[in-house]
Amino acid sequence: MTTPATDGSPVGLLVSSQVQPEQIPEISALAEREGFGELWIPEDYFFYGGISGAMAALSATSEIKVGIGVVSAMARHPAALAMELATIDRMYPGRVWPGIGLGVPHWVQQMGAMPKSPYTAMRETVTNVRRLLDGEEVTFEGKVYSFDKIQLVHPATTKLPIYMGVIGPRMLDLSGEVADATLVSVLAGTKYLGWLRERVAEGQAKAGREGEHHRVATYALYSVDRDGAKAKEEARTVAAFYLAAVPKSGLTDIYGIGDELWDMYQRGGDNPAELILREMPDQWVEDLVVAGDPDECAAKIQALIDAGSDSVALAPVAADRVKEVVELTAREVLPKIRHRTGA
Repeated sequence: MTTPATDGSPVGLLVSSQVQPEQIPEISALAEREGFGELWIPEDYFFYGGISGAMAALSATSEIKVGIGVVSAMARHPAALAMELATIDRMYPGRVWPGIGLGVPHWVQQMGAMPKSPYTAMRETVTNVRRLLDGEEVTFEGKVYSFDKIQLVHPATTKLPIYMGVIGPRMLDLSGEVADATLVSVLAGTKYLGWLRERVAEGQAKAGREGEHHRVATYALYSVDRDGAKAKEEARTVAAFYLAAVPKSGLTDIYGIGDELWDMYQRGGDNPAELILREMPDQWVEDLVVAGDPDECAAKIQALIDAGSDSVALAPVAADRVKEVVELTAREVLPKIRHRTGA
């Protein structure tokens, strides 16, 4: 297994799925120029494609690492996914970080692709994508996917680090066992990151991988303004939307709000986000979102890094002013961030 690393800033940029695809090259070039350490391209169904989006980002930049996070294990056969990733690697060697997850359950259900066992689907996908990228011929009869003497004609030329985008304890254990890194959802707090590290370490121990550095990259909803109160208010609506999307998960349970949030969600009827927006305490925004003035934002990013994340990928909540946010962050936030000690 490979150990993904970056020598640049531990702060990255997530290009929002709300951004129009044709804007990806410009935003990517700006992020690299302004000193962000990594770039992440989502694949949120049904906005824009993560693989084609990553190609656009890579073509507009020269050195920055570009993560794809995450593609659903159920949206493509693992052999087709491995073929796409190997193609990108051969065109841009060593610059792509593939992230694989189940995906938002509602979206997977819309495609009629929800597996009986998400855990099994993830194991079969990650392990066989790894084998194919490495040039192996794969014959495998699984519970979700089958492979009959499949081998890539053009395998990857570098050891691509595979990230798993997962949340719960069993999946994090699996990430430690079979993946190279973990990609953490928005709304992760510092306590969750410490808990995640423990679960990943358990999986590493099962695979005899103790001592290997397992990289963790964390997405963070982000709003910065010299008027800190304005920034937090801007982030609050988006935070409520995401809390309604994951009302019961390790993210919220470890933070200690699972039951309270679930009660709001159930009382919210057809629009739980609206009720959550009205009732959620301000402290939730303080703890689960990177929002405020530049100094506040720098402190919150640093707290996530110190809690166990190797990098934090900022997801601006205002898709219509990404350039402004990137430039302000580069001037007044990035210089204040240091790498995690011992990472």
